[in-house]
Amino acid sequence: MTMLVDSHCHLDFPEFESERDTIIDHARAAGVTRMVTISTRVRRFDQVRAIAEAYDEVYCSVGTHPHNADEELDVTVDELVALSAHAKVVAIGEAGLDYHYDKSPRAAQAQGLRTHIAAARLTGLPLVIHARSADKDMAEILRNESRKGQFPFVLHCFSSGSELARIGVELGGYISFSGILTFKNSDDIREIARQVPHERLLVETDAPFLAPVPYRGKRNEPAFVAHTAAVLADTIGLSDTDVHQMTTDNFFRLFSKMPRPA
Repeated sequence: MTMLVDSHCHLDFPEFESERDTIIDHARAAGVTRMVTISTRVRRFDQVRAIAEAYDEVYCSVGTHPHNADEELDVTVDELVALSAHAKVVAIGEAGLDYHYDKSPRAAQAQGLRTHIAAARLTGLPLVIHARSADKDMAEILRNESRKGQFPFVLHCFSSGSELARIGVELGGYISFSGILTFKNSDDIREIARQVPHERLLVETDAPFLAPVPYRGKRNEPAFVAHTAAVLADTIGLSDTDVHQMTTDNFFRLFSKMPRPA
């Protein structure tokens, strides 16, 4: 069995609380050897870190989701940098812009994103970026901040337009596809996947959300990343084995702090 990685999931969410061991076992059985459980609130980071410490296969990030940006504007670059020193922390975020739900004021989202960018720049850890219905502003921030100094990043759970994907790749970023890639009405997302250079492609679940076909509408879990990888392989004309190898290699190149399994 080839190796797979789930580059983005939320194992601290209540949907997994009563059966986390079982979920991890499912992932192992599916060949998913590494999972990154993603922080959405710095003030709850201890919960995320504890899960990463409990399982050899699980690592984590530290950051504030744009939905929660206005709650954590007091989080500083120095605090993110200090928390990221933990051996199990391999990324900053997720941070970004979400104009679809607008749960936090847009100015607060932008301020939080810039704070996280600065932390990614200082640490060299990849920034996990959430971008939804905010292509223009996201592109502008990424361009402006890149002029101040490069920083590694991934546009996670990609559902934006082709121009943002192009700009993200141009600035050195990676593009990660979730179960959305498998949906019947996602022809535009599959076309974008064809345009992304192979060395910048990642796969993820965003579990417990966005379960891929044939599990659409059910609770997602890291094991299901294999279904997204299979659709990506079909979309870009490679074998499943090649896509597993490619996305895993890409993952360890970006998440370079994480030790690769022997």
